[in-house]
Amino acid sequence: MKPVNDDKVGGGRRRTRLLEDVRDIDTRDYELLRRFMTDHGKIMPSRFTGTSPKQQRRIAKAIRRARVMGLLR
Repeated sequence: MKPVNDDKVGGGRRRTRLLEDVRDIDTRDYELLRRFMTDHGKIMPSRFTGTSPKQQRRIAKAIRRARVMGLLR
């Protein structure tokens, strides 16, 4: 018999909802975009942030534009 892993009992993983109160993703809102980036500047995948595919595409596009504008590294 397998030992029970208490961490996984009761349902899967919990997703963070970073876009619950946000209506529009703005390229100039670098503080919002920073929440979707790692410390090294990479865009975090949606499985970590809990965003829908449509939201993830908008976030990625906004981050890339902000990098070109020089707001993010």
